[in-house]
Amino acid sequence: MTNPAIAASGLRKSYDGRTVLDGIDLTVPEGTVFSLLGPNGAGKTTAVKLLSTLITPDTGSGDIRVAGHDLATEPQAVRAAIGVTGQFSAVDGLITGEENMLLMADLHHLSKTEGRRVTAELLERFDLTDAAKKPASTYSGGMKRRLDIAMTLVGSPRIIFLDEPTTGLDPRSRHTMWQIIRELVTGGVTVFLTTQYLEEADELADRIAVLNNGKIAAEGTPDELKRLIPGGHVRLRFTDPTAYRTAAEALHDATHDDDALSLQILSDGSQRDLRTILDRLDTAGIEADELTVHTPDLDDVFFALTGSTTVPAQSKETAR
Repeated sequence: MTNPAIAASGLRKSYDGRTVLDGIDLTVPEGTVFSLLGPNGAGKTTAVKLLSTLITPDTGSGDIRVAGHDLATEPQAVRAAIGVTGQFSAVDGLITGEENMLLMADLHHLSKTEGRRVTAELLERFDLTDAAKKPASTYSGGMKRRLDIAMTLVGSPRIIFLDEPTTGLDPRSRHTMWQIIRELVTGGVTVFLTTQYLEEADELADRIAVLNNGKIAAEGTPDELKRLIPGGHVRLRFTDPTAYRTAAEALHDATHDDDALSLQILSDGSQRDLRTILDRLDTAGIEADELTVHTPDLDDVFFALTGSTTVPAQSKETAR
């Protein structure tokens, strides 16, 4: 990886003697979605604030580079390359959506003509043109979030920090936001995402880091993280009792369910492991009526890595 969008080593931050980030390392490739997961209070928002120059790291932190710029010596260059959408909307409800956008254009020192052009393009892109002249206080939660991200894009940032961008949104608005994030990445933007929705990280992230007690407990692709946790298996179901008994005799290591006429064989869910199981079935002359692969999900990963008894807020209402 020659030019990561974000590269931080030994990131540290403490408040009133309490360590929030204890020397974590982060590397985010350009044009990807990187998701930081963790329990409430794990330090996700602190990491965003540090990397976006809103707060300074503790003495003893290592090298931190964002968009190729040194965070300590080139903070202005970092700010020029990034956009931040925090947990709480930055939208001013007393003015219209269009006026919010034009205000951002002024803050980015765009000319009046350029500001109006960018504003019109982004309002159309985020399906807010019809509501542009209305006070932002009249917008729904999903509309405010879309306007919030549109405002972030006024400066054409190369890296966007999204700190729990879909908290409180209904399922339809959440899926709309997912599509917006995917489109941003397709356009070459790097997204640093914190979220309490495990399904959201699973859907969007190229890589996920799980933050716990100030340290990175594990990092990898969603599939890599799921394979860290035991419990994956292949389930074979039969409709013919005779075929089921034959298979049960041949597969001594399988778990039997005589009532359901099914067998379970431990598997990590990888292609190689599945091929080995299929070869065993072919060798034994076994043909199941149904074969399904079951792997642990991010809920299991979160429980195992954080020791938490409660998983973050889930979007269980959306279909899996």
